[in-house]
Amino acid sequence: MSVSFTWLGHSAFSLDIDGHAVLFDPFLTNNPLGAASASEVQAEIIFLSHAHGDHLGDTVDIAKRTGAKVVTGNEIAIWMGKQGVKNAHGHNTGGSYDHGFVIAKWTIAFHSSSFPDGTYGGDPNGFVLTTKQSGRKLYFAGDTALFSDMKLIGDMGLDVAFLPIGDNFTMGPEDSLHAIRLLRPRLVVPMHYKTWPLIDQDAGAWANRVSSETDSQPIVLDPGQTYRLE
Repeated sequence: MSVSFTWLGHSAFSLDIDGHAVLFDPFLTNNPLGAASASEVQAEIIFLSHAHGDHLGDTVDIAKRTGAKVVTGNEIAIWMGKQGVKNAHGHNTGGSYDHGFVIAKWTIAFHSSSFPDGTYGGDPNGFVLTTKQSGRKLYFAGDTALFSDMKLIGDMGLDVAFLPIGDNFTMGPEDSLHAIRLLRPRLVVPMHYKTWPLIDQDAGAWANRVSSETDSQPIVLDPGQTYRLE
């Protein structure tokens, strides 16, 4: 079995984890880079980093249609239940849980979190997934600034890190290079960039710097493009 991931634009990814369908932060409707429709994607689990609309996105509609479990911060999980989502699992920072084919560990993220109506959305988070069959470790940083405890996350031995590089709302390319040195992933994938002019970045120039200034391999995807881990 194997792990593959497809960038759906912004911070949204679809993954095949050892034959199981997974989504990260499925903001698809009104996503200028959206590479899939919310009505067509499949998921057994949706991992959601925080409550901002460009991450929460289509989570409720997809979960209701597919019956997917929504794994997210505790406050968001409670909110999901109020929206009619039948299966929501709340994590809190530092906690781990075995979700069947994958173990999720919730990590800190330095950002903010509020629902689209402005109400409190709990703490923002990232997460590390350990796939049980293939043994891969995937770190999804969510929206975050650079923080020194990324070194502790890197000590887990990461196969892939998904990192924001857009700047303004998250760390930008320069800080992401520091993050990569702390995390030490085998592969690093940029996200949360290019969606709007305010967060536009030159991913090719970023990738060149990752290759020359770190020991990690950059994987820059076009929206809709898939990468399979070897």
